[in-house]
Amino acid sequence: MKNRAIDDYLMRLRTALAGADPATIQDALSDAEEHLTTALEQTSEKEPGIDAEAALEKIIETYGTPDEVAGAYKEMETMTPVTLALPNPAAARPGRHRFFGVLGDIHTYAALLYMLLSLATGIFYFTWVVTGLSLSAGLMMLIIGIPFLTAFLVSARGIALIEGRIIEGVLGERMPRRPVFLRRDLGWWGGIKALFTDRTTWSAILYMILQLPLGFAYFTITITLVALSLTLIAEPVLHYVFHVPFCQTEHHSYFLPAWAMPLIAIGGFLLLVVTLHIARGIGHLHAKYAKKLLVKGD
Repeated sequence: MKNRAIDDYLMRLRTALAGADPATIQDALSDAEEHLTTALEQTSEKEPGIDAEAALEKIIETYGTPDEVAGAYKEMETMTPVTLALPNPAAARPGRHRFFGVLGDIHTYAALLYMLLSLATGIFYFTWVVTGLSLSAGLMMLIIGIPFLTAFLVSARGIALIEGRIIEGVLGERMPRRPVFLRRDLGWWGGIKALFTDRTTWSAILYMILQLPLGFAYFTITITLVALSLTLIAEPVLHYVFHVPFCQTEHHSYFLPAWAMPLIAIGGFLLLVVTLHIARGIGHLHAKYAKKLLVKGD
């Protein structure tokens, strides 16, 4: 069984990290639990009969007190900033600069890219979950049912970790960089129980299921608005060079008058800017939503 001193150490470490990013806290707790548990197991193997409390005290002296470890993680966070999590000076700019400044903002295009790719990832995640749960239910009566379910739950947590790394890299939201530590001394049944009782296992599966409708919505919004914007911008060229009508029915073709062409192109450009703002806003909201489901809470 896990040494109570490790639980106490983790509790004090969590307290020392109060106010830090939840993803940072999860990484720190996972690292600490893995290091202390592994070091204690190795010490017990080398020195059978040694008092666990005394051995753990020596390990903590080498690893660091909770306050020292918390300080090291906070310092490390300042030295390794999140990808794309750059300072945003937009608030200090005039309104028109903030509106058009989105055109030169890397965050915007990263969010746009994520929205385009979300349909593919959503299809994959949904297929993986439905297939995994279906096969697990079908094989539960066989001897391989429980091992298969365990492997599926572990894979879901692994996919959630990868998705978090994608979100951090593309959307700039700090996400866990290490998997949650699973103790080896629990045995196969204890490991399954830990997977079942851990909220992040099921919240990760829920996230993977919801990614399909969200991905479809993101992809549709992006393609529709970008295509409409570019079409309006290119309308003068389509009209005068390729003689493409503005709209066409079965029996009639409608062309805009020459005076309307600049207005249509300007409207398309403004719609494109609005689309980029929408993409960045959706990216920001999705990152916060993903963090709620994929980061282990208190």
